[in-house]
Amino acid sequence: MPTPSDVDPLVPRAGIANVANVLTGIRIVLVPVFLAALFVGDGHQSSWRIVAFIVFATAVITDRFDGAVARSYDMVTEFGKLADPIADKALIGAALIGLSLLGDLPWWVTAVILVREIGVTVLRFAVIRGGVIPASRGGKLKTLVQAVAIGLFVLPLQGQWMTGAWAFMWAAIVLTVVTGVDYVVAAVRGTRP
Repeated sequence: MPTPSDVDPLVPRAGIANVANVLTGIRIVLVPVFLAALFVGDGHQSSWRIVAFIVFATAVITDRFDGAVARSYDMVTEFGKLADPIADKALIGAALIGLSLLGDLPWWVTAVILVREIGVTVLRFAVIRGGVIPASRGGKLKTLVQAVAIGLFVLPLQGQWMTGAWAFMWAAIVLTVVTGVDYVVAAVRGTRP
């Protein structure tokens, strides 16, 4: 459907340098900063793990705002549509791989989540002619629970706190698999998840 800027040349199009895209760019830049903080020393220094958590949380918060800002203020751009999911996958992927490299998260957890994320991304590109598959409510909940679970694993937690972190991670794994299946079924049926 054409937007007002497509029909009326006097209505300005959203430029690539807008607040929403800047927030996405900040998230991309924060990925290597997060990894650097995560791997300081032996990767298990409490103060640096807290710094890594703060950087990760800041990046996650930018994800909450960039899409809302883009839609609310008519700042949706092709760059944003492409860069936003790349930034999300880079942040989540870097965190999962980093935690697995440090021995804090089993590799199978990282594999399950990353296979789903890459699979859904490939699926979206494969069916793009029929329309973009938007994020479902379940997909949004999955992203939130993943972020909380990963954030808890980044923190230097022990004992019962670690049990709580695992509870969130198991919820993230279940939501990851269920929403992944939901996207596949929706794509096959040609419906929205």
